[in-house]
Amino acid sequence: MSDDRTIRLAVRRVRDSLRQPFASNRVEKDLRINRTIIIVVVSLVALVVLGSPGSSQPHNYEFTNGNWSNGEKFVARKFYSVGGVLTTRKPAQVDRTIDLAGKYVVPPFGEAHNHNLDWSSDAQFATLKRMYVEGVVFYVKTPNSLPRSKQTLAGRINIPTSIDGIFSNGGLTASGGHPIEIVTPQRGFKPTDGEGAFYFVIDNLSDLDRKWPSIKAGKPDFIKTYLLYSEEYPKRKDDEAYFGWKGLDPAILPAIVRRAHGDGLRVSTHVETATDFHNALVAGVDEINHTPGFRPEKNDVANYKNLSRYEISEADARLAARNHTVVVTTMGETINWTFDGKESANYRLAVRAMLVHNLQLLRKRGVTIAIGSDSFRKTSVPEALSLARLKVFDNLTLLKIWCEATAATIFPKRKIGHLKEGYEASFLLLNGDPLLDFTNVQKIESRFKEGEFLSLAP
Repeated sequence: MSDDRTIRLAVRRVRDSLRQPFASNRVEKDLRINRTIIIVVVSLVALVVLGSPGSSQPHNYEFTNGNWSNGEKFVARKFYSVGGVLTTRKPAQVDRTIDLAGKYVVPPFGEAHNHNLDWSSDAQFATLKRMYVEGVVFYVKTPNSLPRSKQTLAGRINIPTSIDGIFSNGGLTASGGHPIEIVTPQRGFKPTDGEGAFYFVIDNLSDLDRKWPSIKAGKPDFIKTYLLYSEEYPKRKDDEAYFGWKGLDPAILPAIVRRAHGDGLRVSTHVETATDFHNALVAGVDEINHTPGFRPEKNDVANYKNLSRYEISEADARLAARNHTVVVTTMGETINWTFDGKESANYRLAVRAMLVHNLQLLRKRGVTIAIGSDSFRKTSVPEALSLARLKVFDNLTLLKIWCEATAATIFPKRKIGHLKEGYEASFLLLNGDPLLDFTNVQKIESRFKEGEFLSLAP
């Protein structure tokens, strides 16, 4: 929430609390005077802050001659941005009228799975921010992160002039499970970044009971959990040959979900296989990170020989739809490999058919799909373009997945992802119709976020 929105909400709450009935007539006069003074003081502070040169109080804009997406097609209409909110009602004052010259207006894009939202220096963050803003990806979800990532980014993200993001903090896995193998000095991790920071080892319910207070104390935005080849959990549990290629005991996941939901936290689960997918659904998770088969075991394409282990079943697709479980893609690199790899064409085509099967089945059964790349040096733009290359979705469906469903799984309580009355005034202006040619999502004329134009400058 931006500073100005926070202040307005605080002022409103103070005023509401001060308007409660008085305790007695005897003190009514004194209390009325005191309350009046407090209201005036709080209001003056808000005016000073919101009116200061560095404030982000939005102007009132009138946008004419634009083709606005309504979720089904582009419609010529007029919109206003008033106080950072979209409306079709003209305000008493319009600060600026902008002719969109027939260009195409769509909601901003989202990135439902990445781990690159971090700050190590002003220069590094400026590059990262520009990469996201340039690609018009405004919303980012980080499923597994160091607590300090969230702390160092305070004031740099989740403001109108930057990108918005949420973090799970450390993920929940088993001994020797993913992502423990990532925590090495070569990757920039410190000795204190392991247990209790980047991950929490949960081997049994006693571990969950003991560590949950620390997990909760970190104030995660959601909970990240791991299932990897859970059909072989007993086999992999104590075998060091599977270090980093195993995860939680699937029998423990339901208890984690209950604990998280009891504290108002959604749960995302990493999966590799169709069995992982099933176990996550049975546990009641809210989001599945990765579509089964998004990568081969140990990232070796030779391990794609048993493709049936990745194929989602009809029953599980129906269950995902009933549970309103969101499935995040993260398959762009594999899609491209099936087109451009050096292995035999038939082998690559078989893998592509498995990916197509999973996506088509999810779509057929009405499962919500979100776009995430899990590509550290990129955003979700290449992922979306790879999905377009696969031709499972028509351009409208793919655009809705990227704009609507992806934004909703990142910030489910915000009015974003649609260009509607009362929604946040955030949108992209494109120089071409993405419904005719999906690559037009790259032809960006301008970016508008929470009531103001967004600059590419640091």
